[in-house]
Parts: sequence; structure tokens; C-alpha cells
Amino acid sequence: MSSDLDPLSAEPIDPKDKRSSFPALRHRDFRLLWLGQIVSVTGSQMQLVAINWHVYLLTKSAFALGLVGLFRGAPIILCSLLGGVVADVANRKQLMVVTQTTMLLAAALLALLTASGLDSPWPIYFLTALGAAATAFDIPARQALMPRLVPAKDFPNAVSLSMLVFQIGLVVGPAIAGLVLARYSPAVVYGFNALSYLAVVIALFLMRTDGTAPRAAEDVANRVSFGALKEGLSFVWRTPIIVQTMTLDFVATFFASATALLPIFADKILHVGAEGLGVLAAAPAIGAIVAGVVMARLGVPQRQGAVVLVSVAVFGAATAGFGVSRIFALSIVLLAIIGAADTVSTILRQTIRQLSTPDYLRGRMTSVNMMFFMGGPQLGELEAGALAAVIGVQLSVVTGGIGCLLAVGIATVLARTLLHYRGPAEN
Repeated sequence: MSSDLDPLSAEPIDPKDKRSSFPALRHRDFRLLWLGQIVSVTGSQMQLVAINWHVYLLTKSAFALGLVGLFRGAPIILCSLLGGVVADVANRKQLMVVTQTTMLLAAALLALLTASGLDSPWPIYFLTALGAAATAFDIPARQALMPRLVPAKDFPNAVSLSMLVFQIGLVVGPAIAGLVLARYSPAVVYGFNALSYLAVVIALFLMRTDGTAPRAAEDVANRVSFGALKEGLSFVWRTPIIVQTMTLDFVATFFASATALLPIFADKILHVGAEGLGVLAAAPAIGAIVAGVVMARLGVPQRQGAVVLVSVAVFGAATAGFGVSRIFALSIVLLAIIGAADTVSTILRQTIRQLSTPDYLRGRMTSVNMMFFMGGPQLGELEAGALAAVIGVQLSVVTGGIGCLLAVGIATVLARTLLHYRGPAEN
């Protein structure tokens, strides 16, 4: 065994790790969280499909579907900065237990209200907003904790595997949700999602890693304060590669968010019903899983910035193609391409940002990023719903894809740091 030490974990670097296809899974605490998230993400993706279908059944309105995105996105934008500060001060494991429990209670209440005969979308909007607010604290805590679960050399692999979990949930969750919704009330889906959060809570209690946030001598985040928030914002602003990846992410996903309109595509355009909706919602994850497995196995490329731009361009082009399609099989293929391109871009952007950020600032950096990578698609759903109500569903999606392509073109000219970024490739 080599005597070299990993700079993040101070663990000896074993040469055999380089021959492992998925080295991050060799680390017990990451493995626990990874397995817990498989269950939890599946439940969450089931609920996302069920909420969209439920709101559509209650309202038959594209704008009402767009409002789901508003009630998901607004709490994240409003709470994410505070969530990042708290994640850099509090015990990250304990914070995640609180957030996961909050989301569990929101899903359970939604199940009870639906089972009792819910006839208005407003309780759905409110409980969606409550779960989104908890997410604004959960994601910074989880992403700030994750680099402490694996050595730095295995972190890109850990990101790929985490994305793979999300995409597995995106395949299995919507597929199951479609089958359940075709036969039972959305309350069944909401109830399963409530139970699924227990998987992550149990994993957190079993983990050995200390969740206490690290302290640096110069760190002002020894309390929740404006100074701590200002420090995080200042770091992001003076780091061009982070600013450029966040901005591209927001603009692209704002214009190319077609997810909220899938119930209308399933019902009115492709005529495949609830079961077909489950297949459509799962299709992006099929492509994403393939992309995630390939990247986890082969590692990240050398010219990471250029690959990010190409993958976002493919994402926009496939979105525009999906908007035009009236063939179910073709729509599935295009959605799979959307998922694959989005996964490549996300893995590279997250790797770039996390490894460019000091540990004691990761929670705040992640919280700023949340305003972009979650605010963009959620507000984009509102934009897509409102535009669809004016110019039609298909044209709304097509124009969104074109807007994404224009954003890539502008970024290629203006975001020179991103275009020429060459990160360390895995061997």
C-alpha cells in the first residue's frame, strides 16, 4: 500500500482503488446514504408525478400545472441562502434528520387530505411549498456532508453514483406512480413517499462520520449571521467558473422545462393516459442512467467546460424536438436524450463547483447554486405553463428548447473561463 495520504480524508491511497469500477461504494458511510437515497428518491419522484396528475385532474389547466413549479421554486429561492448558512454551522447529519422528517410529515398530511376527498389544488400547493422549504435546508447539508464521506480522489465517482441514484428514482418512481395512479388514488403514492423518507433517516443514524461542520480560523460562520451569508456570496461572486456554471444552468433549465406539461402531452397529444404519463416521466432517467453509469465507470473528461456546453446544447435541441413530436416512441427517445445530456452536464458542473470550494463554505456555495439549479426549472415550469396557455403546449416547449440553445451560444462567447476549463481527469 502506498504511503501517500489523501488530502481530504487523510486515508492511505490504495492503488487497487484505481481499478475499482465504483470506488466510492467502498466507503461505508457513503454506501449507507446512497442506499437510503435510492428508496427516498423513488418515493419523491412518485409524488412529483402524482402531484402533477392530481392537479391536472382537479383543474384541467396548463396554468395550474405551472403553479406547481412556482410553489416548488419560490420557497427554495427564499430559503436556500439561509439553508446554506445553517448547513455550515449546524451538525449536518442532525439537520438532515430534521429536514427529512419535515418532508415526511408534509407527504403524510397530503395523503390524509387526499384520502378524505380533496377537491381543491391549494392544499397541494401549500404542502408542496412546505416540502420545498425543507429541501432548501436539506440539499446544502447533504452536499456539504458528502465530500467528507469519501476521499477527494473518489469524489467525482461519488457524484456520478449520486446522480445515478436520482435517475434510478426517476425511472422506477414515475413508472410505479403511473401504474398506481391508473388504479388507485394519489393518496397511495403520497403515503408511500412519506414512508420512504425513513430510509435516509435510518442511514443517517447508522453513519459513523461526524456531521459537525468544520471550522476554519478565518471563518465567520460560527453563528447564523449576515456576515456568514456575505462571505458565501462573496466567494461565489469572485470565482468565475462557479458563476458561469450556475448562470448557464439557470437560463437553460428556465427555458427548457417541459416536465410540468407532461400530463397534457400524455392526455391530449400522445393519447396514452396515466400509464403513458409514467413512461414519459421515466424516459429522461433511462438516458440519464446510461450516462451516469458510463461516467461513473470511465470518469470525467479532460475538457470538462466544453463538454458542459455541448451537453446543454443537446439538452435544448432534444427539448425542441420533443415539443414537435406526436409519436409516443419518438417522444420517449427524445426525453431519454434530454436526461442523458442533463446528467452529463450536472455531474461535471457539480464536480467543478464542489472541488473548487473550501469545505467550510460548501453549504453556502450549494445554497446559492440551489437558487439556480432548482429555481431555474421550477420557475421554468411556471413560464412553460403560462406560455402554453397563450400559444399552445407544443409551441411553448419548442420555443423553450430554442431559448436553451441561444443561451449556450451566448455562454460560448462570454463564458470564456467555462469554455476553456480543463479539470483533472480520472484515470
